[in-house]
Amino acid sequence: MAGTVPEQNAMQSLLQAAAETTSQTGYPPVDRWEPEYCGEMDLVIRRDGSWWHEGARIGREKLIRLFCRILRKDADGHTYLVTPVEKIRISVEAAPFLAVRVDASGSGTDQRIAFLTNMDDAVVAGPEHPLRVGLSESGEPDPYIHIRGRLEALITRAAFYDLAELAVEGEGPDGEPVMGVWSCGEFFPLGPAA
Repeated sequence: MAGTVPEQNAMQSLLQAAAETTSQTGYPPVDRWEPEYCGEMDLVIRRDGSWWHEGARIGREKLIRLFCRILRKDADGHTYLVTPVEKIRISVEAAPFLAVRVDASGSGTDQRIAFLTNMDDAVVAGPEHPLRVGLSESGEPDPYIHIRGRLEALITRAAFYDLAELAVEGEGPDGEPVMGVWSCGEFFPLGPAA
């Protein structure tokens, strides 16, 4: 049974694999790789988007960007760093990315709402990149936008305020009145109508 991965070996192996994918256009096909599970690493992506390894914050953005290329969330709900030959579980408090910017163009049902993450991923909310808003334990909105695979970005408070400025009244899944936004012809509820 796999346990904790020896940190130094795992880190070097993952760095090498991530660096090898940087010359490719786009992202490596992590969703198609089926490597052996090698255990877990003491690596945490905190709710504020910071990365921590063995209790120390990773300050090198280039390193974080390399690791973001080989992130994958599986059907079991866990997030992994994946290479063609190994799969190492890490911890994610909310989401691996932060949506830090919101831009809108058009209006009504033709409106398009684009999101930019802290790792420079850009997506437009719609059928391929759904927007969802839950409630945190404190009752505050907990908003996310789908980025790729099963990975999402937590929408920052400032970006959510910008998104709320675009809200119009609409109908929720059960026919109840809600406030929400249109993007690519799809209505995404943000919360109950006041």
